[in-house]
Amino acid sequence: MTLRYLIDTNVLSEPVKSRPSRRVVEAIRENEGELAICSIVWHELRFGVERLPSGKRRRAIEAYLDDAVATALPILPYDGRAAEWHARERARLSKRGTPPSAADGQIAAIAAVNGLIVVSANAHDFRGFRDLEVENWHTRR
Repeated sequence: MTLRYLIDTNVLSEPVKSRPSRRVVEAIRENEGELAICSIVWHELRFGVERLPSGKRRRAIEAYLDDAVATALPILPYDGRAAEWHARERARLSKRGTPPSAADGQIAAIAAVNGLIVVSANAHDFRGFRDLEVENWHTRR
């Protein structure tokens, strides 16, 4: 299958929540083979785990990341093309008075240069970017 979606941290974290959204978990399953994450999301996930105390929950999340995420989803890099796209969009949005966060800008850039749709529960964080499609599977029907 062809990659179609770049999944944000808050969507990829859904299956390991104590009360996951059935809608989001089903959407992840339905789109298997079309999903990717990026190095920024991988960092956020690993950073989150590193901050957890040792224990059952941490081991469960580590297993999910190592066994389900890292083996099933490509991790796309923040490369030169993404950096150039990000710089242009960051400058444009800063001039408008709506500078994006660094992480959101990097995620948007990776999606844009790879022709992917960003999937995020915080879709509003990505709305100002040009030529970027964004979906929120939490509210998808």
